[in-house]
Amino acid sequence: MADITLSAGVRQNLLSLQSTADLMATTQNRLATGKKVNSALDNPTNFFTSSSLQSRASDLDSLMDSMSNGIKTLEAADNGLTSITNTLESMQSTLRQARQDKSFETTSYSVDVGSTPAGTEQLSLSGGSVGTTAVDIDLTQSQGVATGSGFAALDFDSAADDSYAGTMSFDVAIDGGTAQTVAISATDADTLSISIDGGTATTFDVADVEAVTADELASVINAGFDANSVAITASTDGGELVLTSDTASDSSTAAVTVSAVAETLAGSSDSGLGAAVSSLGSTTAKTVDTLVSEINANSSLDEKVRASNDNGKLRLENQSTQDLTVTGVTASTGTVDGGTGTGTIGGNTVRADLADQFNELRDQLDKLSDDASFNGINLLRGDKLTITFNETGTSTIDIQTKNGETVNAGTLGISDIAEADLDSDTNIDTLLTGVKDAINTVRSQSSAFGSNLSIVENRQEFTTAMINTLETGADNLVLADGNEEAANMLALQTRQQLSSTALSLASQADQAPLRLF
Repeated sequence: MADITLSAGVRQNLLSLQSTADLMATTQNRLATGKKVNSALDNPTNFFTSSSLQSRASDLDSLMDSMSNGIKTLEAADNGLTSITNTLESMQSTLRQARQDKSFETTSYSVDVGSTPAGTEQLSLSGGSVGTTAVDIDLTQSQGVATGSGFAALDFDSAADDSYAGTMSFDVAIDGGTAQTVAISATDADTLSISIDGGTATTFDVADVEAVTADELASVINAGFDANSVAITASTDGGELVLTSDTASDSSTAAVTVSAVAETLAGSSDSGLGAAVSSLGSTTAKTVDTLVSEINANSSLDEKVRASNDNGKLRLENQSTQDLTVTGVTASTGTVDGGTGTGTIGGNTVRADLADQFNELRDQLDKLSDDASFNGINLLRGDKLTITFNETGTSTIDIQTKNGETVNAGTLGISDIAEADLDSDTNIDTLLTGVKDAINTVRSQSSAFGSNLSIVENRQEFTTAMINTLETGADNLVLADGNEEAANMLALQTRQQLSSTALSLASQADQAPLRLF
């Protein structure tokens, strides 16, 4: 409007109103948007700096979902490990229950192999923990004996001068072994001396060295054998001296042989050993106590069969979950006679049932491992979880089981067991050790995942704090102070009103010439 001429006063007030209007527009925009920098034109430095901070905060915020999913994946794996640990502890309890259970089946048998056993009678044990190869126990034992002909009394006093010169000696050997010389002589009127192989003499009192009975001679010989640990026992039978081996076994008669008999006795007294010595073999039935000792000492039956004396009967305990077959018994009479008859001692059903429970728990262990997944990732199956912590991807964590192995019964060393595996306490102890090692492995893995979870949670908290810091910093650069802008608006409104009044006054001044007309 160049054709319109304004006075200087009016123009000055108009410019003031226009400036105030511009400021009011800016202040109204700040109040409406809450920002003092809405574009690069407002403040390029603050605008672009704020945009950069907001972009980084946005990038970090997008990683929060990944961290949250990672935490849930770790929690799912921890749930699985906790349940697996509980299952292993149940398996451990099952094995301990089997270890404590002693409800083994027993049967008691009378032992009768007859008055004149043939020496071939046996008790055979098979099945159960013994296995298919039977363990044979001889029911009889053979003993070697050496006898001398009967005598009334031996005179060790050679004359009436009390010189005590009477002597006798002989060699003894067990089962063809090294011979040992037995030397007996009188030392005074009522004492005999005996030495073995020239060793230290042992003395023994008798009633009269001029009339030594068979029983007294046996006692003297036993004193010498005992003092020198010779495994022979002397006894008498109908006036005869009987030497019996103490080492007779099922596999050897251990016969006692007598040789090199030499006697210097008074008068016609003669022990008869020189003329009538012989080696004989006799078979006798073993006592129940002997059978009990042999069965319990047999290494092939250790923790498999246990024997005891049940009021004169042979009690056999089947320490197995499987049936034990006993051959050499008459089942109808319950007698051990060494024949061809068989009997059966049942297995431990409690331990057998516990073996089934153990296997069921093992199956559940694998299923727990398979079900511990979240969002398609199962750390217990060896999956790798990668979580990124910053917007550039330079800060990450890889979470996986040790060596990437699956956590299941196979890798933990837990396998199905057979009923027979719970027969032996020693074997149960081995299984308990294996389960304990598995529990330690699971707990170690759980601890590792717990450490990973702590790291992720710490980074999640850190990222949240960083996002808040970045957004606050960005806002500080562009946000307007509402109180300040409101005060500015009020001041601008006042200025506008004053400028309008000033403009009106300036216009009135221009109207003064009109009053002249």
